[in-house]
Amino acid sequence: METALQLVAFNIPYPPDYGGVIDIFYKIKALSECGVSVYLHCFEYDREQSKELEKYCAKVFYYPRKCGIRYQLSIKPYIVITRTNTQLLCNLSENNAPILFEGLHTCIYLDHPSLKNHLRLVRTHNVEHEYYQNLYHAEQNLVKKLFFRIEAFKLKRYEKVLKNASHLLCISPNDNFYFDHQYGHSHFIPAFHPFNEIKAKVGRGKYILFHGNLSVSENFQAVEYLLKNVCSKMNQEFIIAGKNPPERLIQQIKQFSNVQLISNPQHDEMENLIQDAHLCLLPTFQDTGLKLKLLASLFSGRFCIANTPMIHKTGLEHLCHLADTPKEMIRLIDELFDLDFTSEEIEKRKLILEDSFSNHRNTMKIIRLLDEK
Repeated sequence: METALQLVAFNIPYPPDYGGVIDIFYKIKALSECGVSVYLHCFEYDREQSKELEKYCAKVFYYPRKCGIRYQLSIKPYIVITRTNTQLLCNLSENNAPILFEGLHTCIYLDHPSLKNHLRLVRTHNVEHEYYQNLYHAEQNLVKKLFFRIEAFKLKRYEKVLKNASHLLCISPNDNFYFDHQYGHSHFIPAFHPFNEIKAKVGRGKYILFHGNLSVSENFQAVEYLLKNVCSKMNQEFIIAGKNPPERLIQQIKQFSNVQLISNPQHDEMENLIQDAHLCLLPTFQDTGLKLKLLASLFSGRFCIANTPMIHKTGLEHLCHLADTPKEMIRLIDELFDLDFTSEEIEKRKLILEDSFSNHRNTMKIIRLLDEK
């Protein structure tokens, strides 16, 4: 008997070039490779329709995302209300296959009577109200700051819709603890990713790398923190690499002779940057979800220095060097620059990453839940 799944994505998951869509795309790919027929429903607003998705999906549906100030006046969160579409509801209800809603963003119909007989799973990418509260604290633009504050309040209230889910698929142990306590039926399913094997190189690199989507205030804040408190205190070469750096950040980086900015690197270029670095320096100020840049650094890079919010309850703590203050970061950088990255370190990563973070293994966990029906 065919195993089928309807998957509702908050965006078009190709190209897989930022956290959330990376998880969705490689989940779809892994499901397809395990024989699941995926019916993909995705919202179209800032990315083009993709023929690539048709390789892995039985059918792909596109729906326009709504936008405008009037949707900000809704009592429902903006990221949710702008993804209402009656044709989506019709298509979901006409297919008896289980439904996987990707993120709270797509849960507008989770409790709809038309879907009450469907097995309904929700992939939680974050504790969304905490994520938006952290964006509020990190944002400097007053208009955006107000939006994030209001959205966090709405998301916290709306989150109760998750009690209607058959299962919650949580991206980190920390999130799993929260959602299981709140609603039950929660399972830890780590982030899906493009890595099939450890590609880290033994030996030494010549620079320190920070990478991430630089248009996101969380990463913008982390880079400013590093520039002021770490880069300015050291002589080592630093590279900041990522998508769409704002002009303000470009100008700040120009003030440092030992810091190079690489804007919008292609996938292969980014992987080379990670492989050739001596260490990846990855602080964050958001203890939410699982940062895919952490997985990328551990699969492809050498040493990794991270702070507690980056690695807390991820299952990856033993593969990273912990530094929560600039002084600790500077000390660890000095220590690690005198060391070779060894094959023993690579073997230690294989034990954890190629087991707990195996796409195939985690796909089979989802398929077992689908077979419950």
